[in-house]
Parts: sequence; C-alpha cells; structure tokens
Amino acid sequence: MTTSKQLLVRAAARNNAEWCAVMSRSHDVAGEFAAQAWAASARTPPYYPDAVTLVPNADPAALAARINSTAPGASIKDSFADLDLTEAGFRVLFEAWWIHRPASASAVASDLSWSVAGDPDALRSWALAWDGGDGNADLFRSGLVDDPATFVLAGQSPSGRVVAGAVASRSDQVVGISNVFASEGGPDAAWPVVLGAVHELFPTLPVVGYECGDNLAAAVRHGFEPVGPLRVWVNG
Repeated sequence: MTTSKQLLVRAAARNNAEWCAVMSRSHDVAGEFAAQAWAASARTPPYYPDAVTLVPNADPAALAARINSTAPGASIKDSFADLDLTEAGFRVLFEAWWIHRPASASAVASDLSWSVAGDPDALRSWALAWDGGDGNADLFRSGLVDDPATFVLAGQSPSGRVVAGAVASRSDQVVGISNVFASEGGPDAAWPVVLGAVHELFPTLPVVGYECGDNLAAAVRHGFEPVGPLRVWVNG
C-alpha cells in the first residue's frame, strides 16, 4: 500500500470511528478514543462495532479488554485487516474495502431532489425508507439531528417521498458516507443524488466509506477507488 493510500485509510478509519461514536451516543452508549482504537465498554447498537482500530497493528489483547468481548454480537472493526483475534474468541464476520473519491471528481446528475433530514419527523421518514419494512427503523434516533457533524441525506421523488439516501459524516480531512440505499435500483440509483448532495455540502472534501461485493462494484462505477482492506470480527 502506498503512503497516500495508508493516509487515506487512516482518515477513513478515524471518520468511521467518529460516526460509530455518534451513533452509540444516540443510544446512550459512551465510547472512548485512545491511541490505537475507539472502543465502547457496553454493547453498541445493532450493526455497529464495539471497537474500531485507528492505527495498524493494534494490540489484540488490549483491544478485546476494552469491550464486553463475551457479550452476544460483540464485534471489532479491524480497519487495516492486520489482526488475528481468534485467541480472543472472535471470528471474521465479513471483509470489505475502504473506498475513496476525490473532491474534484464530477458526479452524474440525478433526477431526484435532496434535503438534509433536520428534524425528528424528517429523520423518521428517512429511517423508514432506509429500513424498507425490516423493522430496524428505530436504529436512527432523534438525537442524530443535533450532531453538527452528521448529515442524513434524503433523496426525494417529485411527490416528496424519500426513495434514496445515505448518512454523511464530516471530519477534518474527509466526509464519510454510510447507509447508502435506494428503494429501487440499488446503490446505482442512490449514488448520483448522494454524491450531488455531498458535492454541494462539502465541495473541498474527499469522500470515503467502505463497501464489499456488488456494493463495492457500484461504488467503483461512481468514481470510487478501493484503497485498503478491512475486516469485522465478531465473538464466537
């Protein structure tokens, strides 16, 4: 990995850890940043890790000691895919790639309008569209609209219905994108409106995130480059 890609991965990992911290706080779960990782001693919300490494070659034992590693679903985001957590009782849940898109890259125009979900009702409408009827809309709580670094992006049809979107998390060096969705057409339908919104909100910041499989391929089609691997480990 080149030095520039190493720096991008570090920036992406830090940005993602900050977003995980925001989501956890919205569920009244406190986490703490330290030199090697962000970690929460109590279980984090569903789909969110209990720890995110911030530097390569973090100490596996120290990392596992900072979380409730025996709790069902406890997980660690190994941001540099360089740890072996099997002795701590973890197995690999999935592997993915950090992705990067330069701030200067142009976006494909979208037929959808967009807005930032800036109040609890708008956030609820977005969450229901994101969830698609799976019963997980309550994951996104109203406290998120008060976080100054979090922008819930809603792509809207001409009738005003939320049909696509993502969460943008701003940090000093990058803006991170997560939870990309579209009611129809998958990420290829979502990325144009999401990237258009990001370009208007943060015209000077590169965009980062992580994806795998077909979603990674879609991100590449929309101007992203894979810059480094990551792994998510889960206990048991």
